[in-house]
Amino acid sequence: MFKKKKSMDQRDQEQRQEWTEEQLSENLNTDDSRPGDELLDASEEPADNSEEVQKLRGECNDLRDKLLRQAAEFDNFRKRTARERLELVQTAGKDMMLSLLEVVDDSDRAMDVLDKSEDIAALKEGMHLIFQKLKNTLQQKGLQLMEAQNQDFDPELHEAIAEIPAPTPEQQGKVLDVVQPGYYMNDKLIRHAKVVVGK
Repeated sequence: MFKKKKSMDQRDQEQRQEWTEEQLSENLNTDDSRPGDELLDASEEPADNSEEVQKLRGECNDLRDKLLRQAAEFDNFRKRTARERLELVQTAGKDMMLSLLEVVDDSDRAMDVLDKSEDIAALKEGMHLIFQKLKNTLQQKGLQLMEAQNQDFDPELHEAIAEIPAPTPEQQGKVLDVVQPGYYMNDKLIRHAKVVVGK
């Protein structure tokens, strides 16, 4: 019985050897690739990848250069804008001052005439002309007088410094007198009118 078993094991081993030889011969016949082809393919792949990597690195460097240039340009723009804003603030009143200097010159000439002339009518007329020139200059620069007399009291526009009994019921809550006029600059309120209100 032991002999039988051994012979069966031997047969199994022989059969296994035959199968492996057949499989090897089939593999060699069907596969046209040569040994080492896999290594060649693997070595070629990194070469392609390295070219691609170099290309991507170049694009990355270009983009980084563009970004740095943009950042530098923006920084220069920011500095230039801040400098221009500072200059604008420092010279914002230049036009206004140049316009008012003409009125100051007229006032100086009027003061000289005041000392020499005794013609009151001519002096009054001269003072009126200077004052009118001043008002016109300020209006050209955007200054507007607020009309407050006999208007409804508005705390956003008027500052009540006193309340007095209204002469008529219709004047209750209205501005009866303007102590100090209010002004707009280019339609924006720059000074509240100080008023007396009827109660």
